[in-house]
Amino acid sequence: MAVNESRRLLIRGGRATASEWRPPWTTEAITDQCTRCDRCIEACPEGVLFRGDGGFPQIRFTGEGCSLCGECARACPEPVFDLTREAFSWRAEVRDNCLAKANIHCQTCRDACEPTAIRFPPMLGHVAVPEIAEDECTGCGACVAVCPEDAISLVTQEQREQAHA
Repeated sequence: MAVNESRRLLIRGGRATASEWRPPWTTEAITDQCTRCDRCIEACPEGVLFRGDGGFPQIRFTGEGCSLCGECARACPEPVFDLTREAFSWRAEVRDNCLAKANIHCQTCRDACEPTAIRFPPMLGHVAVPEIAEDECTGCGACVAVCPEDAISLVTQEQREQAHA
């Protein structure tokens, strides 16, 4: 069944909302500035951008992560992208269903992590378990796309604090 966008907007009070999964270097103000021309989507070499809620660009990490190449920002004729800000507000977090946490050797997330924010320090008597250097993680999603157990989430600092409160 197709999603009826006008009905969805009515339920939301007549205004489109920005998805948490916005393209890099954008804010919630994307709904005020974006004309939904799809140029950013067409320019994305990884194909991680797609037309989402309300026709606004969204990002999904199913095949690859975002290389932060900036092609989406260069293709956009509107002031939607701000390359001076942080690309993504979220960071990777490893959940308990990680194969390494079950003592099964797997390091696909580390291999996909270009900024090398995921490390596997040696452990005595156990398979090395991933540790994420939050200050080095860009939130690009490359680790999410390759994880065979879907054990990596992208969470904001606020979400992390709420989960550990």
